[in-house]
Amino acid sequence: MTGERRSYRRESEESRREALVLAALDLLAEGGPAVATVRAIADRAGVTPGLIRHYFAGKDDLTRAAYRYFMERMTAESVAAMAAGPDDPRARLSRFVTSSLRPPVMEPLRLSLWTGFLQLLHSDPEMRAIHRQTYHGYRDVLEALIVALARPGTDAARCRADAIACNGVIDGLWLEGAALPEDFSGDLIEQIGLRAVGAILGADLPEPEKDHP
Repeated sequence: MTGERRSYRRESEESRREALVLAALDLLAEGGPAVATVRAIADRAGVTPGLIRHYFAGKDDLTRAAYRYFMERMTAESVAAMAAGPDDPRARLSRFVTSSLRPPVMEPLRLSLWTGFLQLLHSDPEMRAIHRQTYHGYRDVLEALIVALARPGTDAARCRADAIACNGVIDGLWLEGAALPEDFSGDLIEQIGLRAVGAILGADLPEPEKDHP
């Protein structure tokens, strides 16, 4: 019985903390840091400002948690899409690339959030550390997918370099696709991404399933 109570309390606290992070992200997307005050975040989450101080040292701490959540969620969404299909290395890599270049990962609202966070990296070493960790997280998933291709004559250093290069291509397409979605009809961005990543790796990546969300 005691174990059940502890588990319930832990889940409740985690859900409350997540609600505060989501409220902060909503307000940051709507109006930036000036709008995302502690009181506004508390009001959006339906709690008192004092509860925020229970979970976070202050607004800066909450902002850092929001950035980590935001970045890790996008990677998790691409990982989920990667796993939802045939367990073929090329198909898995294809799903990972295309999911990174379509909604919900690639959206104008997320670009606005990302650019707002990016301004803080130079002034906040902790934000910079979070950026490095989440960048490495995405890159490492991509690298593992590249290693799984088992290309002849490639070693660990080559796979790491290729993962960095592919990540750069995906990031660039994500930026342009989210900034100017009207300029890229249908799945054009996804197709460009597949061809570019395939060219870097010397691999023919299959088109993703058309009915994939």
